[in-house]
Amino acid sequence: MTNEMIEKFIDNKVSKNARVNIHFKQRNTVTGVFIRVGDYDELKSKNLWRIVSDSKIKEWEETQDYNLGRIFNGAEFTRLSENN
Repeated sequence: MTNEMIEKFIDNKVSKNARVNIHFKQRNTVTGVFIRVGDYDELKSKNLWRIVSDSKIKEWEETQDYNLGRIFNGAEFTRLSENN
């Protein structure tokens, strides 16, 4: 997916800190939250996205430690969907 497609999904369909299912070409689906920290715009321009996985969201909400997130390449995404 392109960074424009991903950004449009994030901005229009997902409320702040909403969990999202990220589907990949060659790996299992990841459920997590896209986070916006200081390097968000720089990463976005390179189609890289910092995501906190479902297992670490509670800790992220308490600490806001961006090191809990992993950086994923948007080119590997096949689609995004809201996690209900």
